Amino acid sequence: MTTEPTAGPFRSEPGPRDTAPQFVLPLVVRLERDSPPARTDALETAARAVLVLLSDARSLGEGEWAEAVRDWQDARIRKVVRRARGAEWRRAEALPGITVTGKAAEVRVFPPVPLDGWPKDLARLQVSGTELDDPEPPVEADPGAPVLWLNPEIAMSAGKAMAQAGHGAQLAWWALPDTERAAWRGAGFPLAVRTASRGRWSHLTSSGLPSVRDAGFTEIPAGSCTVVADHPALR
Repeated sequence: MTTEPTAGPFRSEPGPRDTAPQFVLPLVVRLERDSPPARTDALETAARAVLVLLSDARSLGEGEWAEAVRDWQDARIRKVVRRARGAEWRRAEALPGITVTGKAAEVRVFPPVPLDGWPKDLARLQVSGTELDDPEPPVEADPGAPVLWLNPEIAMSAGKAMAQAGHGAQLAWWALPDTERAAWRGAGFPLAVRTASRGRWSHLTSSGLPSVRDAGFTEIPAGSCTVVADHPALR
């Protein structure tokens, strides 16, 4: 599922980000037939995977992934979530990347690749069909922890929502000062992903907190606000 985050008003006209070489951040969720993760667990794990990659030494300075990360961030910030199981997952794990685990979810994030330059073992993985459920309603989010709030009026597949949650986490990361980034990373990137009530959503979208607006490539109309990133340090 492909989406693009923006921190301000959505603009549909082409700009410098459109004319720059385009890259995508691949994420692969492990979906074994007999033991799929809960939806919220997968969303939270995907969000943490994005943060882990952004803060990894290989993505910073002169690290081996740093140039790819810079090129990706200079263009449209795209993410694609694919699914794998069995031998597919083992081949994905053999490629350079980072596997992040949740309660049961496993998500592997890879350094950005050109839109038309996917490694073959990732390119052959399916995008569609990433459907997950929560067997039990998620518990209330800790008000003192970061929460990525989903739009209650937009229905998204699990794969789409995972990409959106990753975008929200990334916008929060960009907005934080270095000291808060270090504290969040040191704590292991605790966060929750929850669907806001309609009343809360109305407040969140006018709060000035970082928000994701979708580029409209898949599933939902361009410019739709999908996630608001509520980090305590940004309130």
